[in-house]
Amino acid sequence: MITDSLVIVLAEDDPGHAQLVQRNLQRAGIANEIVHVSDGQEALDYVHRQGSYQQRLAKPILLLLDINMPRVDGVEVLRQVKQHELLAKIPIIMLTTTDDPREIDRCYELGCNVYITKPVEYEALVEAIRRLGLLLQIVKLPAEAQK
Repeated sequence: MITDSLVIVLAEDDPGHAQLVQRNLQRAGIANEIVHVSDGQEALDYVHRQGSYQQRLAKPILLLLDINMPRVDGVEVLRQVKQHELLAKIPIIMLTTTDDPREIDRCYELGCNVYITKPVEYEALVEAIRRLGLLLQIVKLPAEAQK
């Protein structure tokens, strides 16, 4: 089960998608803090407690990453986090419209824990996020998945 102290970091450059994800995770029963960052660089700043996040408390993190974002894309965030010895256990879920099998394989090779393709249709997207929320309620996380 997700611990109450776990922070879900949602890296999504589309504010509408970010709001939709947050709202539907909450509707699915997720009460954890959800921090929305608008690109991959901001996600890395959060993880490393740099820039505007240098004062944040050290809490366990779960990353929800879009792939196509400005400055630093989600695949690069995934690569950097999983290559960092102290951060490698942070669970990462790719939540993206990209359904290219080569991209999916690449993300799993880099160490993503789950790859979810966002459906294009609104109702299907809402249902996919609801199911993600249900999954997050039962997932077990390593204690070391924090920074």
